[in-house]
Amino acid sequence: MVDLRSLGYFVAVAEELNVGRAAARLHMSQPPLSRAIQQLEGDLGVELFTRSVRGMTLTQAGQTLLPEAREVLARVESLPSVVSQAAEPRTLTIGTLADSVDRAGRSLIDAFRARYPGVGIRVVEGDLTDPTVGVDRGQVDVALTRGPFDAAGVVVAEIRRDPVGVIVRAADPLASRDRVRLDELRDRRWFRVPDTADALWRAYWAGGREPGGEADTIVRTVRECVQAVLWSDSIGLAPLTITRAPGIVVVPVDGVAPSPLVVAWRRRDRRPLVHGFVDVATTTAQDS
Repeated sequence: MVDLRSLGYFVAVAEELNVGRAAARLHMSQPPLSRAIQQLEGDLGVELFTRSVRGMTLTQAGQTLLPEAREVLARVESLPSVVSQAAEPRTLTIGTLADSVDRAGRSLIDAFRARYPGVGIRVVEGDLTDPTVGVDRGQVDVALTRGPFDAAGVVVAEIRRDPVGVIVRAADPLASRDRVRLDELRDRRWFRVPDTADALWRAYWAGGREPGGEADTIVRTVRECVQAVLWSDSIGLAPLTITRAPGIVVVPVDGVAPSPLVVAWRRRDRRPLVHGFVDVATTTAQDS
């Protein structure tokens, strides 16, 4: 009977055509490798190599065995992934922040459904207090969200970056401007996320300014941001891709780095379905 270890030894020697180099590649000494090859030839009843003073070459039998052995070893190596895909739940929970799913593009949905036609999808919408939408606590499997944030144990892959603007009322003097500078906004009343939110996330959307205390309007959702602008003359930063509400204008701001649209997942999550979603998100999501 031919065992898998012997096939692995054979492939190494066949590719190196030198027992010494193959032994070094396999992190073993030459004598046991030579004996294993001889045992394999005995089990198969054929010579796999021609040996001469000029080196080794594959016999016709060896040339026939090599691609077959590679295929067998590759299939065995893929077994853990195949089994885990069969065993894992066939539902993926996607956390999304505001309209991040829409911004990722229709092609993301179509591509994922085409690759995983039997997988059920559950979408959970989070709020501005938690940019990971619960992925760091295992409440969702992956998140389509925006950075930057600093969550322990969470990995992000960037989909794209969107320019940032300031949200103002349509009647605001700034609304007619083509662009504004960040320093022009320092003395205005802002809307901002609560102090309990991630510090990096909070600082980015505050434009690096110190919170204005009671003068600022605390918001937890995009809708609350819009209402703060309309009712309280507050201003604040948002991606230029934000869905525009009646009565507000988003003016591009100089001095603020573009906002990264990202897919996030737990560092220790090795499930193929999760990483399949990440691959689809980073390779097929389109600008919209």
